[in-house]
Amino acid sequence: MSIHIKILMIDDHPMIIEGYQNTLLFSKKENQKLKIDIANNCDEAMFHMEKSVQDQHPYDILFMDISLPPSKNGAMTSGEDLAEHARKILPQAKIIILTMFNEPFRVHNIIKTINPEGFLIKSDLTSNELASAFQAVLNNPPFYSGTVNSFIRKIVTNDIIIDDKNRKILHLLSQGIKTKNLGEHLDISLSAIEKRKKYLREVFEVYDGQDETLLKKAKKEGFV
Repeated sequence: MSIHIKILMIDDHPMIIEGYQNTLLFSKKENQKLKIDIANNCDEAMFHMEKSVQDQHPYDILFMDISLPPSKNGAMTSGEDLAEHARKILPQAKIIILTMFNEPFRVHNIIKTINPEGFLIKSDLTSNELASAFQAVLNNPPFYSGTVNSFIRKIVTNDIIIDDKNRKILHLLSQGIKTKNLGEHLDISLSAIEKRKKYLREVFEVYDGQDETLLKKAKKEGFV
């Protein structure tokens, strides 16, 4: 009996997606029929996800890069925002994160906010590992790569979380938006923004009060 699996692959590098596709099509089991759609940015991914819900044929698996161009309306600043949205509109879909980010702090944050069924670091990814991750996530999730597991062991006691609004504050600051104007882009007050910036400075251990220093540390940890 054939098993039909609907997949959405989201990455802004077409050649990477082509590699993922070829690996899955080559390594799938005989009874597995794969329907693979592709998105190169947040807007395309949103379109495909919402259409799959409307058509009542939701995706089973989402392969998702974290470093994606922001959506045109600014609501999504990264694959992390997109994954959180996917959790709401596609609650049954399994999410596999594939990312170049290999900073323990950022990896831990993604696990805390998204809790993906699969998590792979691109720099140490092989075709065999991708194929294994796909089958494991289908049948017995989660599947985390060796690098991810080692990070988890190192920082299992760390409860710091950078939520979506904090990520958007960092993104907007990196775009040159002044603190006094952030309220125009976020549905929170200026005092709430200042509290969040204070929290971010504490998290990243920035003590000079300079946005440039905060952004530099946030970029080093992969948040900008």
